[in-house]
Amino acid sequence: MECKENVIHYLSWGFIVGAVAYLLLQTRTQTPYGRYVTSDGTPGRTCPAKLAWFLQELPSFLVPMLLLLSTDTQPSLGKDLLLWTFCLHYFQRTFIYSLLTKGRPSPLYIVFSAVVFCSVNGFLQGHYMLHCATYDDAWQTDIRLGTGLLMFFLGMAINIHSDHILLNLRKPGEVVYKIPKGGMFEYVSGANFFGEILEWCGYALATWSLATFSFALFTVCSIGPRAYHHHRYYQEKFEDYPRSRKAVIPFIL
Repeated sequence: MECKENVIHYLSWGFIVGAVAYLLLQTRTQTPYGRYVTSDGTPGRTCPAKLAWFLQELPSFLVPMLLLLSTDTQPSLGKDLLLWTFCLHYFQRTFIYSLLTKGRPSPLYIVFSAVVFCSVNGFLQGHYMLHCATYDDAWQTDIRLGTGLLMFFLGMAINIHSDHILLNLRKPGEVVYKIPKGGMFEYVSGANFFGEILEWCGYALATWSLATFSFALFTVCSIGPRAYHHHRYYQEKFEDYPRSRKAVIPFIL
């Protein structure tokens, strides 16, 4: 399959514009998920947490894999980067984290929106890395590749470890919120968000393209404000909340 340069270009810029718009939106309102979901008592408007996570994350894994399996691609660095970064992350989120999560049901329109986004992004990342990305031999020793991959895998480890802390924060049957402790939670309120931001910034650095940068930017603009909302929630709810903790970036923000 030949590279659809115009499609990649417009989708990438669409993500960039959408990221800025979503960031501005979240300065005025809060995305209704998790603790911020308000129930009006009407059944059928939410999706169980485990099913919601599986459905909304699946396209980000499935679409690139279908692109990979349906096209005759030669071994390449772009293919390896796609498999061992993007697809690896979404395999974990789709088939492992979705089974472990204990979150609240998600509004159906949030799940639908996530499915649409992940489907489009799965195509953007998959098509670009398989059919558009070109790397010469010198890129394998480029500091951007090494640094980016280090950031990605460090971020993934932080993300998974932080999720583990959150999943085990409450005992069975408990519904109260507690202050997360340990790992990166000693430095930021949104440690899981910090880990994911670090992942995709590393991915963008290692792949060095507009398509991957646009996704990293969208990630920062979408989950960065969520970390801030969590930070403010903890500060308002707990009088003994550590003052030294930042919202999402250790020691800075």
